[in-house]
Amino acid sequence: MRGMTYDFLMSRRTVAKSFLAGSAALSVGAGGRAHAGSRAGAPAQAPGDVALALPRPTGRHRVGCQPVYLVDDSRRDPWDPAIPVRELMLTVFYPARDVTGLAPAPQMPPQAATWFGRITPLTPLHLPAAGVDWGATRSHAFEGAPPLPGRWPVLVHSPGGGDPRGLGTSLAEDLASHGAVVVSVDHPGDAAAVEFPDVKPYRTDTVRTTVFRGDPRDQPAVARTMIDARIADLRCVLDRLGHAADLPLPHGLAETLDLRRLGVYGHSAGGSAVTEVMYEDRRVRAGINLEGYLDHPPSAPGAAAQPFPVTTGGVDRPLLLLGSERFDRREELDRSWSAVAALSDRWVRSARVADADHWVFTDLAAMLPRLQAAGLMTAAERNVLIGTVEPTVAVPLVRRTVRRFFARHLSGH
Repeated sequence: MRGMTYDFLMSRRTVAKSFLAGSAALSVGAGGRAHAGSRAGAPAQAPGDVALALPRPTGRHRVGCQPVYLVDDSRRDPWDPAIPVRELMLTVFYPARDVTGLAPAPQMPPQAATWFGRITPLTPLHLPAAGVDWGATRSHAFEGAPPLPGRWPVLVHSPGGGDPRGLGTSLAEDLASHGAVVVSVDHPGDAAAVEFPDVKPYRTDTVRTTVFRGDPRDQPAVARTMIDARIADLRCVLDRLGHAADLPLPHGLAETLDLRRLGVYGHSAGGSAVTEVMYEDRRVRAGINLEGYLDHPPSAPGAAAQPFPVTTGGVDRPLLLLGSERFDRREELDRSWSAVAALSDRWVRSARVADADHWVFTDLAAMLPRLQAAGLMTAAERNVLIGTVEPTVAVPLVRRTVRRFFARHLSGH
């Protein structure tokens, strides 16, 4: 039947065909965030704090990375009226030719990692307030490594609401190891903590923390600003990638970007934003929404949710809606996924990861079981974030599903 998709749970048996599935559900953001306030007195890590590790990439290529600072002077910052421009921080992951003599880059920049540790105990993540050295986690990517010559598809990534781009490191570097350039975007004022290269007259600190208090989904005006800002951020990044030679990238990397094979993916609020960007911008050939709403919350009690344009127009390019089985607002959120699927004929497919919850699509899928084993969080606390699925199942399953979807739909020109 036209427009119909079929729901299924993803497991090791179904991962090989994971991008062919049916109808599903999704959620906004990493939830709300508490404002960190002044950055004076950021805590130092204590000796003996747990250091966490990320799983290795599975591709045959070494991975390079490069932080990039962008300024969009066509618009003001949406969260702070005192900032007259929109600043963005990116990390570009790419296949590397050689990493000799280079050290692996951190998952998050040092100051951002420290502030992440301070802020997240106050958020719906409720991560441990002490006992973890968030700055000790290393990626498997090497900053400034010379790029491997070739023509690589480009994937733009937007993290969950309130989450820093660093929580998407494992998936991004795995994609790069298989031959893609991944551009991961931080959304300042939204992300828990964003570290900039230097200060500015309008920003007197190198770290900017989140303005969120509570769940943005429970604050309609905040939720709308969050999504609108992210859409504009991503459109800015796409525009700048069209002039990649002007970006501060390692020598030769700009020439490897094949923007005829452009995909987008995002988690939660990031999934919401990339889906709407895909609808609005025909430069995008394929997209993956990792459990993100496709409507704005009701503006008042008793009012209806306000659908995104994509849910009333549908899509005519491949879109995967990938959710988690245990997400507790599935019934509420099915409406927007069902709406876009009904209007998109064969273009929309969806699936859910069995025994998983919302943050299974982030680095927390690999990190939280280690925190549980160290006695820093309970099984119940871990399960409410990533579910009961083990990282040995969840991490490769999500990686393969995302990689195979893009390999299928970005393979030609």
